[in-house]
Amino acid sequence: MGERPEETAGVKNIYLIKRRPTATREELIVHWFANHMPDVIARHKNNRGSIFAKHYVATFFDVKAGRDLAWDGMAQLWYNQATPHPDRPMGSDPVDTFQEKAEPYMPWATKEYVVMNGPLPLAPPTLNRPFPCTRSGFFKVVFLVGLVAGADSQALFDHWLGKHVANVRRVMEKVDGFRYVVSHALDPDVEDYAGMAELYFPDASGWARYREEIKPDGIEQWVDPDNVAVYTSRTEMVGIP
Repeated sequence: MGERPEETAGVKNIYLIKRRPTATREELIVHWFANHMPDVIARHKNNRGSIFAKHYVATFFDVKAGRDLAWDGMAQLWYNQATPHPDRPMGSDPVDTFQEKAEPYMPWATKEYVVMNGPLPLAPPTLNRPFPCTRSGFFKVVFLVGLVAGADSQALFDHWLGKHVANVRRVMEKVDGFRYVVSHALDPDVEDYAGMAELYFPDASGWARYREEIKPDGIEQWVDPDNVAVYTSRTEMVGIP
């Protein structure tokens, strides 16, 4: 086992987003950026109570030719502490047009580990409000990882942090990957996914080289191959930097 990465302070909530059948992907994205993100930003900037988001980023997943995505994207909010779990999915009673376009969603509470902390570009507008804004100039790969039924989630997490991250980091460094983040579910027994990995490369060629270089390290014994999703992205929205 290698050296474990340090935990990020607080809790990271992930919100996996899927558009309603009546909405187009473009509608979802436009209303997410224009109508939903500004309200979320204002709510957390103006309410500095005991629980607040200190960082807010959303990711658009790339369209895959001939395939309907299980998820169109995700929002991530970093909180200073755990948030109360809602009784009903958020957006069950829409409060904005984005929630009219998106299927209701629930927070997925995770603990984050930043294994490689390469910088991401950020150039907020100067002629309009700085946030929300978009950033690009990278090729991001997101792995959503499901646990084999009956498997020991703690054993998965121990192997992931103790051995798997070292394997991935070695390959990332070899192929010029510059950022690698792991998120583990706080309650993996009730979530669809036990964890998530985010890998950033300068361009798609790094991802191709990564797939050629990576070797198995044993994590496969805990991972349900029928519940693993891999998405790519070239764009993120930044709400709270």
